[in-house]
Amino acid sequence: MMDATLHDAVAFFRLLADPVRCAILMKLARSDERVSELSNIVRQPRENVAAALADLESAGLVTSRISDVGAGERYYQLNLDQLQQRYASAGMMIHPTLGQAIAAAEEETAPRAKPRILFLCTHNSARSQMAEGLLREFSHRAIDVFSAGSQPGEVHPLAIETMDSMRVDIRGQRSKHYEEFLDQHFDYVITVCDRARETCPVFPGLKESIHWSIPDPAAVEDEAERRRAFHQTATQLANRIRYLQILIERERRDQAATR
Repeated sequence: MMDATLHDAVAFFRLLADPVRCAILMKLARSDERVSELSNIVRQPRENVAAALADLESAGLVTSRISDVGAGERYYQLNLDQLQQRYASAGMMIHPTLGQAIAAAEEETAPRAKPRILFLCTHNSARSQMAEGLLREFSHRAIDVFSAGSQPGEVHPLAIETMDSMRVDIRGQRSKHYEEFLDQHFDYVITVCDRARETCPVFPGLKESIHWSIPDPAAVEDEAERRRAFHQTATQLANRIRYLQILIERERRDQAATR
C-alpha cells in the first residue's frame, strides 16, 4: 500500500502535470485574476478554467474572494503557504537536499540596477502603505518602492501600529495621489485593492501590472476585529512580497544570463 507522504507527493505532481492547472498556478503566482481573465491568458474556455480552479481549490492551492467592485465576480489567488509546503514535501521525496539546493539558488544575487515598484490602492492609507514599508524593509532598500492612491487621505494609525509590531517604521511615509508618479518609470505597478485596479492609470514602459485582491482592513467596523484584520493583511502582504522578491530576482538573473 502506498505511503501517505508518497501519496500526497504523487497527487501534487499530478495536479501540476495538467497544462491548464499549471498555467493557472503560474499566472496566480504573480497576480490575482478573475475567471474571464484566466480564460484569455491560458486560451481555454471558461468551463475548462473553472474546472481547473475547482481542482486547485479542492487541493488547497488556490483560494478566492468576491470582488469589491463587480457584483458576483471572484478574484482567485494562490495560497502561497500551502504551495510552498506541498512543494517542499514533494521535493524531499525525490532527494532530501533538493529543498536546500533550491533555497541556496534563490539567495544568489548580483549587483544590478534597482527595480522600481509602485503599490496602488484607493486611499493610500493602509494596504499600500504597509506594502511599501514591508518591501523596503525586506529588500534592505535594494528596491526603490513607492505607494499612492486615487483618493489619498492619511496614513491609518493602525497601519503604523501594525507595522511597529513587525519592526517596520512607516511614520515617515505620507499619502500621495498617483498623479505624482505618472511621469516616472516603474518596472512593476501592484494594485492591492479591486477599485484601484479598475482605475489604475497607464504607466509607459511598465514591465508588468500585478493585482492582489486584498480586502480593506480599515473598513471593518468592530474595533477588535479591525485590529485583527490589519494584522492579517500585514501577514498576507508580507508573504506575497517575499515571494515577489524571489520572482523578481529570478527574472533579473535570467536577463543577466542572456546578455
